[in-house]
Amino acid sequence: MKFAFTLLFFLVQISAGASTDSATLAKELLPFYQELHSHPELSLKEEKTGLLLAKSLEKEGLTVTYPFAGTGLVGVLRNGKGKTVLLRTDLDALPINEQTGLSFASKVKTLSKNGSEVGVMHACGHDIHITNLLGTVRNLVKNKNRWQGTLVVIGQPAEEIGEGAENLLAAGLLKKFPRPDYAIAFHVHSLLPAGKIGYVSGPAMAAADSVTITVKGKGGHGAIPHESIDPVVIASKLVLDIQTLISRERDPLESSVISVGTFQCGTKSNIIPDNCRLELTVRSFTKTERERLLEGIRRKAEAQSLSAGAPKPLVEISKEGTTATVNNPQLVSQLVEVLQKSMGKEAVEPFPPSMASEDFSHYGEQGIPAVMFFLGSINENRMKKLKSQKQLPSLHSPFYYPDAEETLRTGIQAMTAIVEGLLPPNGI
Repeated sequence: MKFAFTLLFFLVQISAGASTDSATLAKELLPFYQELHSHPELSLKEEKTGLLLAKSLEKEGLTVTYPFAGTGLVGVLRNGKGKTVLLRTDLDALPINEQTGLSFASKVKTLSKNGSEVGVMHACGHDIHITNLLGTVRNLVKNKNRWQGTLVVIGQPAEEIGEGAENLLAAGLLKKFPRPDYAIAFHVHSLLPAGKIGYVSGPAMAAADSVTITVKGKGGHGAIPHESIDPVVIASKLVLDIQTLISRERDPLESSVISVGTFQCGTKSNIIPDNCRLELTVRSFTKTERERLLEGIRRKAEAQSLSAGAPKPLVEISKEGTTATVNNPQLVSQLVEVLQKSMGKEAVEPFPPSMASEDFSHYGEQGIPAVMFFLGSINENRMKKLKSQKQLPSLHSPFYYPDAEETLRTGIQAMTAIVEGLLPPNGI
């Protein structure tokens, strides 16, 4: 193998005969996690990450298809007759300059869409997700007497741009491999202490849409505005007017958000530009609310332009959008009981839904009972200190990093318990 991960394969595999409790697995997989963290790859470019996971799963005895749907992978482990459980990890990182100060911090650089240099960082915990999945698989392989059925594991690319799940499904995930009876995923959370598992029954993470609005005007001299149609004024009024979709037109019991992330127009103080460009993120939990917001944004944009006598604006909805993640309530209830029995009631707690988004939603939309759990990632002492300093980082922050060993210890134990609970030996 020609990649930098070659030595890591050897280091990870020589420890494969060790004890299978989650604490030992967490410790022995730390080098694997740190290597992933040091070498992140952006969405649709996860070649080395996917290959590393594929080779590691093959070493555990899984039949692995890699690449699949681009840089994705699918591993299958059959252990007698029974139902099928799908475990998902995401693979991609984010275009962020890491500022954690870790000894194994990412130094990877790439070019952004506008051609400027930017860092690449696992600021959303996907490196923990990958390692946790591998630890769980290793645990299940070493304890095949404790479960019976089929395990399907997927390494999913492009979660951060909302394309990975759809790509896997379009490539025939549910037709070319055993169709899952259940789908499970974990996601780290920066507000949940390490050692804890959080759960949400029903809507857990919001739908997300990216909207670009190009407000058109008529350029001219800034000293002679009456001979122009100023798109800066139109766009400024539009930013405020859009918020009435939340404050005045939304059912107060509904949850949704619209934020304008960019406002770009003009080149010089005394020039009225021809157009302005706005980029928005739109979050919602229901199909009805999602459609209402997107229709409302278009209506508001056209109305502001019409009122100024300007050309009709261009409103574009990105393909990067994804639907809301809705956890199957019956499966949540069943698995919470399993987790509490395995880990203790104090380690498993209800958690509020998040306005962040996840394309794990697409698996549940295929009629598969699906649940995503939140995995605590910052130990309580560090969390208290960071909170007292008002410096607790969120996911996607250049300062975020999990306390990996504690996080993995909990995650491996919890995910193993879930699979064993869903695939009991002899169907008992």
